[in-house]
Amino acid sequence: MLYKLNLEHILFLDIETVPQHQEFSELDGTSQLLWEQKTQYQRKDEFTPEEFYDRAGIWAEFGKIVCISVGYFAHKGEHRNFRVTSFHGDETQILKQFKQLLKDHFSQVKHLLCAHNGKEFDFPYIARRMVINGINLPYKLDLFGKKPWEVPHLDTMELWKFGDYKHYSSLKLLSYVLGIPSPKEDMDGSMVKDVFYKENDIDRIVTYCELDVVTTAQVFLRLRNEELLNDDEIKRV
Repeated sequence: MLYKLNLEHILFLDIETVPQHQEFSELDGTSQLLWEQKTQYQRKDEFTPEEFYDRAGIWAEFGKIVCISVGYFAHKGEHRNFRVTSFHGDETQILKQFKQLLKDHFSQVKHLLCAHNGKEFDFPYIARRMVINGINLPYKLDLFGKKPWEVPHLDTMELWKFGDYKHYSSLKLLSYVLGIPSPKEDMDGSMVKDVFYKENDIDRIVTYCELDVVTTAQVFLRLRNEELLNDDEIKRV
């Protein structure tokens, strides 16, 4: 099945998220209580709600999106290009720009979205933040009433499971075992909050997000047993 898909019909993506506020103390009383209740199972007795707040970006109810990076293949004759671009700034504008991209270029039945762990994280997170921000869901994210085979989502982590529901592999691990050259990253996901709030360096976050998009595309190529992208084929636009 993977071999039959047209690469130009797939939009690869990754998101970076942070807590809605820099500090737990900035939440109102109701939000603090709801955060305590929401994270009780994960925290157990090891962390207080305040100590655990660094991880708030994982939950769409307590986090926000600061960057969506996308990549897509464009062939000109025998030449293959992979074009990467990003949306960042105000979250509402990020979501509206992403929605417009889907509407203009990836709205047909043949088009698919692909992310690593996208079905568990990226796709539902974007959809939830759109609802919270009062944005109507684009067709590609509105799953209500769709049968499983009608959902236009690909997930490289799910593809790697080969039916093993309990298996989790990070993008970094998967790229390593598949022999994909590791990009020169100067940060990881756990650092995004501090880079955003303390360093105010969105460009660094964008670079990190775009590298993950490229790596996801590379993993997809390896799953199809195709030649990896070289640096000259990757274009940032």
